[in-house]
Amino acid sequence: MLMVPAFNASISDMVEKWKELASNTGSCEVDAWSYLHKLSADVILRAAFGSSYEEGRKIFELITDQIKLAVPVATSVYISGWKFVPTKRNRRMKQNDKEITSLLKGIINKRQMAIRAGEKAKDDLLGILLESCGTELGHSNNSNSKKQNVDITLEEVIDECKIFYLAGQETTSTLLLWTLVLLAKHQDWQARARLEVLNAFGLNISPDFHALNHLKTINMILQEALRLYPPKSELLRIVSEDIKVGDIFLPAGVLVNLPILDIQHDEKLWGSDVKEFNPNRFSEGIAKLALVLILQHFTFELSSSYVHAPVVVSTLQPQFGAPMIFKLSH
Repeated sequence: MLMVPAFNASISDMVEKWKELASNTGSCEVDAWSYLHKLSADVILRAAFGSSYEEGRKIFELITDQIKLAVPVATSVYISGWKFVPTKRNRRMKQNDKEITSLLKGIINKRQMAIRAGEKAKDDLLGILLESCGTELGHSNNSNSKKQNVDITLEEVIDECKIFYLAGQETTSTLLLWTLVLLAKHQDWQARARLEVLNAFGLNISPDFHALNHLKTINMILQEALRLYPPKSELLRIVSEDIKVGDIFLPAGVLVNLPILDIQHDEKLWGSDVKEFNPNRFSEGIAKLALVLILQHFTFELSSSYVHAPVVVSTLQPQFGAPMIFKLSH
């Protein structure tokens, strides 16, 4: 629930920009990927720090660079101690991490000063974390925090902020991007989704959060988009203790690779139409406010310059962006 107001504000700003671009001719061509990538960053900053994307742009630029540098390392042969070798990549990653930490400390220090001056903690992620960091701020935690024993250090606050950035930056944007691409290709499903949205909310700019989860067609579409284009193509996990899965024995310490993309494109599991976009496979699922607001105001199609080239970076992304044409629907 913490991110709902942030998401609503961010997506509303993006939709208004598209409407402004389309105001003269009734349509506009934009690279949806660049907008959605910025959207996810803006949502995280609003929800985590109550600030805007522009204020935290440098942090996201550094994190994006850090991910690009880390992916080749993670997929290469592991050499013990290699991260300590002063290669150009390692030096750059170390400098990035140092700068990210410094920028986050700057944001945290400003909030600490405000709290010490008597200002009430803000209802965002950082405010919640700092409430559990009372001893380092020079005041006692509330009784509930003491009872639950959830005191954390300032270093842990910084680490939690980093994780929040890394985990949320691209998963939302990639889901929305591939959903728009699929709906641009399948106009019949786009029309069905728009009709459901308009019947449920009309042109209300702040759809009810709980009602979003009852949008059956939207849920089905998002689930099928996740099946065809999962944010992560695979998951790597280390077995913590001896375990038996079916007839397979996995000893502690073994690295297990779960090939999500292959499983979700397996004809034996999904049928002969596994490569096709067919939301009817699902009847339940999640809903995203962004898709609802976009469908309220636009019809859209892929630009003639669009090249379909999904590529795995940290998530499954469009290698050449996603130029799309958005037309005002009213």
